[in-house]
Amino acid sequence: MRDRNSTRTKERGPASSRGFSLIELLIVVAIILIIAAIAIPNLMRSRIAANEASAVENVRTITTAADVYNTTYQNGFPPDITVLGNPGNVGNADCNDAILVQNGLSQVPNTVSGYVFGYTGGDGQAPQANGCANKGFWGYLVTATPVTVGVTGGRSFCSNEPANIYFDPTGNTAPSENACLVLTPIQ
Repeated sequence: MRDRNSTRTKERGPASSRGFSLIELLIVVAIILIIAAIAIPNLMRSRIAANEASAVENVRTITTAADVYNTTYQNGFPPDITVLGNPGNVGNADCNDAILVQNGLSQVPNTVSGYVFGYTGGDGQAPQANGCANKGFWGYLVTATPVTVGVTGGRSFCSNEPANIYFDPTGNTAPSENACLVLTPIQ
């Protein structure tokens, strides 16, 4: 008859001290690296797509806010992007602090979701309305440019008073309304 204790000790002894071989560890590391090589580029593309979608929506928000400002305050389109937000003043909205967009869009550095937003008045100045600190404009150009092309976004976007949004696949900022209008519109 066999001694059970000695058999168990012999079976467990060598198996418990054996561990993994170097080849087994290298295979596991190689598999992990292959999975990472497949997943990381897809994750980056997803992040860029999300940032671009957010940028388009923010450009749309700014153009809508500019139209609301023009209609509400009769001061033309906003003199700059800061009047569309609220820099922390408590009180009612007016043509100097319209409270129409989030502060990230209206305050320097005007950066949201990996994009820098710009606003330029154009087409001449409109007559200054009572109570407004600055004259508005008859037109405007809104731009959204990736902070780092290929990392935070791939395309830049722009829009003007008809509220059509255009994109530049190179990520360059449109320098003028005319340069924006020759770009491809977003469908």
